[in-house]
Amino acid sequence: MEIRSWSWIYAFCLLFFYAAAGTAQPKRIITLGGAITETVAAMGFEKQIVAVDVTSEFPANITKLPKVSKNRSVSAEGLMAYRPDLVIAPEGDVPYGVIESLKGAGIRFVALKQEYSVKGALTFIRAVGAALGVKARAERLALDTEQRVNKALQTVKASTQKPKVLFIYARGTGTMTVAGKGSSMAAIIELAGGRNAIQEFNQYKTYSTEALVYANPDALLLFDFGMESLGGKNGVLGMPGVAFTTAGKNKNIVSVNGPLMINFSTRLDQAILALHRAIN
Repeated sequence: MEIRSWSWIYAFCLLFFYAAAGTAQPKRIITLGGAITETVAAMGFEKQIVAVDVTSEFPANITKLPKVSKNRSVSAEGLMAYRPDLVIAPEGDVPYGVIESLKGAGIRFVALKQEYSVKGALTFIRAVGAALGVKARAERLALDTEQRVNKALQTVKASTQKPKVLFIYARGTGTMTVAGKGSSMAAIIELAGGRNAIQEFNQYKTYSTEALVYANPDALLLFDFGMESLGGKNGVLGMPGVAFTTAGKNKNIVSVNGPLMINFSTRLDQAILALHRAIN
């Protein structure tokens, strides 16, 4: 009886240990994705982030951290060099082999899927909180974000304008694509009170003069770095076909902060209002 009793106590303690370890808050975190990094920081874990990917630019101090990715690709060795106890990444971004290597080294890996909607943003915040072991804190942040987003949407609804907006992703004239249906930019354009100019295809396709003229947008939208890569507003106005569009005739060329626009997390309200002001 005594042996069985001690065996039962040992098993109970072992289960308790593993349960506690599973819910322990991480001390060294690698975040692979701007939205993930921002959300982890917003929950009070900024100081625990030891490395990030190339898309992580907010908060400001994050830019001082080492980057573990080049062209958004990562290696197990590069990640493990920072001795993380948690790696969080967008679903599908990290190869299976890298994930298995991390798990084999005892490093917890969490993949998060992001849906580009208000509901998706709130779900994303809660998912990050679950990964960090702070569900209650995440719930408070999600509810606060929801209130701010609803207030922003009320501002948008008060406007009678609904301009047609074409988003161009540019890295110089040699690398340009336009956003179709289902993309994060199409979603934020709609939330900000605009209409996405491209409805013929999903996600992104290579930019063409014919597509631009056919879409005939009221406004051309680019990220700040994209506008700069094309030579600024005058450079965009000088691109073939732009002069034949309503946007070109009215010189309505708009640049916005990229990381903010594709965040779809705690700063979604700021993104909505910033884009709403820009396109109107």
